[in-house]
Amino acid sequence: MSKRDDYYDNYFNSDDFNDNYNRRLEYRRRQSRRKQGGRRPVYKVYSLHRKNKRRTRNRIIIVLCGILILMALIFLLSAVFRGCFNRDKTVNVSTETIPQATAAATTAADKENDELSSNYFKTPKIKDDGSDGELAYNIYVWNNTAFELFNSTADKAKTYAQAINGFAEKLNGVKVYDMVIPNHTEMGLPQRLKDGDAASSSQADNIKSIYQNLSNKVTPVNAYNYLADHNDEYTYFNSDHHWTGLGAYYAYQAFAKTTDQPVLSLDDCQENKIDGFTGSFTNTVSTLDSDYVSYWNFPYNVTMDITNTDGSLIEDYQSAYYQAAEAGQNTYGVFIVGDHPLTVMKSGSEKAGTDKKIAVIKESYGNAFVPYLTYNYNEVHVIDFRYFNQNLATYCKENDISEVLFINGVMSANTQIQIDSMSGLFS
Repeated sequence: MSKRDDYYDNYFNSDDFNDNYNRRLEYRRRQSRRKQGGRRPVYKVYSLHRKNKRRTRNRIIIVLCGILILMALIFLLSAVFRGCFNRDKTVNVSTETIPQATAAATTAADKENDELSSNYFKTPKIKDDGSDGELAYNIYVWNNTAFELFNSTADKAKTYAQAINGFAEKLNGVKVYDMVIPNHTEMGLPQRLKDGDAASSSQADNIKSIYQNLSNKVTPVNAYNYLADHNDEYTYFNSDHHWTGLGAYYAYQAFAKTTDQPVLSLDDCQENKIDGFTGSFTNTVSTLDSDYVSYWNFPYNVTMDITNTDGSLIEDYQSAYYQAAEAGQNTYGVFIVGDHPLTVMKSGSEKAGTDKKIAVIKESYGNAFVPYLTYNYNEVHVIDFRYFNQNLATYCKENDISEVLFINGVMSANTQIQIDSMSGLFS
């Protein structure tokens, strides 16, 4: 063995080598443990990765849910605003996209429907100079004009309507109309006076109540609005409780339009005038302005058969008017020669056809009205319910009459004795 071998053999077996070896071994162990202690086991790393992934997924889900909720709210709000916008837009389109001629026709139709409506009543524009009048019994005198005051209740209006409904039931198969005429107080006396010394109920409310209580077998004719539109014209007398021929003409217009018939034009007729009419109010008040009575000759022939109260008959009277009427208290008698139980007018109007008939049940207010109907009907049977002693239903059947118009002044419609008299037509 060489010296080198002895040296290494002695060295590796010496205590120094062993100590150094042990120290190095311990150092390496510590270093290994330190390195291993600084790392996490694989299973721990994998578990942390899963937690992070799950947390990230949950966060994504929460964010997505928030976005969906926000989108839903935006959609709902936009739907609400879009609905409002479209509704406004529809209204605009209906008025903007219709041709002007069509829009004008629609507006005119709406206005006409309002004028003829049984629920819509205009307020007359009455000139008021601020002066006062005086009361004479049930007549109020203002500006040398007499006004018959009106007072009634809703119950009286309903009573009249129910009576007309009953008549319509008995006139089975006949078309029935009803027209109630306001008087001069409604169209000529300022409201401040009607609220004061000239205490008077609203005739518009009364007539509206009548029409609202009519059954579906009765067609109301609203002449009120036509008279209100022309109340600044000579539509009522100053000294009498009736209306003028012009006032009656405007009511005829309302009837013709309600029944969808052509309207006679006064421009095609010849006006006649009788001065010096002193009406019924002059018996109570002597300071009233006198009146004149106008009537119109038609551009066609009219004849009348008149049955008098004594049963005598006047046949083929050659006009709808008493053209010999003179000034005085009886000048209103120019219309159909006054009051008679039955007057049958026969018309030569081309518009009337050959077999078109109507019966008009009236008191004296109807006298100035019925001549205009000869433009539309071949026969106009005028029946004054105060004097007629036949059964109306039977009369209509025997004479092939398919239309009946009840026309009353507002005072008559609210007077029980007048309603009872009409009821006698069916006894």
